Amino acid sequence: MLKKMNKNTKSNLITYGMVIIAFIIMQTLIATGSISSLLEGIMVPICIYVIMAVSLNLVVGILGELSLGHAGFMCVGAFSSAFFSKCMKDVIENGILRFLLAMLIGIAVAAIFGIIIGIPVLRLKGDYLAIVTLAFGEIIKNLVNVLFIGKDSNGFHFSTKDVMGLNMEPDGTVIVNGPQGITGTPQDSTFLIGFIMILITLFIVLNMINSRDGRAIMAIRDNRIAAESVGINITKYKLMAFTVSAALAGGAGVLYAHNLSTLTANTNNFGYNQSIMILVFVVLGGIGNIRGSIIAAVILTLLPELLRGLQDYRMLIYAIVLIAMMLFNWAPKAIEWREKHLSFFRKKKEAVK
Repeated sequence: MLKKMNKNTKSNLITYGMVIIAFIIMQTLIATGSISSLLEGIMVPICIYVIMAVSLNLVVGILGELSLGHAGFMCVGAFSSAFFSKCMKDVIENGILRFLLAMLIGIAVAAIFGIIIGIPVLRLKGDYLAIVTLAFGEIIKNLVNVLFIGKDSNGFHFSTKDVMGLNMEPDGTVIVNGPQGITGTPQDSTFLIGFIMILITLFIVLNMINSRDGRAIMAIRDNRIAAESVGINITKYKLMAFTVSAALAGGAGVLYAHNLSTLTANTNNFGYNQSIMILVFVVLGGIGNIRGSIIAAVILTLLPELLRGLQDYRMLIYAIVLIAMMLFNWAPKAIEWREKHLSFFRKKKEAVK
């Protein structure tokens, strides 16, 4: 048991070390002006996608359920935090305090939605769960697009028609403007904050996986009937994993909202496309492999920008890399090759000891 714990601890430390070293290297390159402003600008999005991939892997890889509504929780966290920041922009002048409160609100609201959605949805499994979670993500996106919220001296006004339906006084301010979203959110997100959020996400997920609760969740994934027969509360542990995953996605949404001057809800950022892209990161990195999710998210986010100069061949190379990563992680021959060589190096290291 001690040997197993040491192995898990060692693996976790490697993951933390990999993230910290990558951050130090990128910060050094940014400080010395060695990378373009375009690459510097996608550092926060990379942090967002890493958090999304790791949090989704908790549901798909550790719990063993296919969820396609992860972008919906990101949307909830983004809009609830942006709404708070826009309202409190002139009240709380300290940007760090305001952003911290916005982060807590975004995470809490996403967690509440995770519980509300999880209680009925987690009774389903397989394709049915995927379809319902996909529908949830689309419903959230469409609800945001028809919502108009304004504020004047009389308080808040709500409408689902248009701005005129708010019936505000002339001095009123429109906060949420339907399809045009929220404009003027303080741009408080930074690469440092994104890095800290990644470490917090890893700490929560890795500790959860290696805990008693994590072993119960994996037991449910491996054999639900056997887990239930030994007294594991299926609903409790499934809801726990789903809610934690939703809360972390909400945190990524807060980073996303505070990295843009205008926040809108469309298919590419909070819809089906976004959910599928995050799922691709999880699958290509290896289902249940947290470190793999991080690597896949970084590579597949950086690659289109690094290949931008190749123009016509950019997406072709991107597709080839996708196929290569898929074959490396999932092809039987590639798995056999990895196990053979990894076991060789492991035996060699043990022999040296």
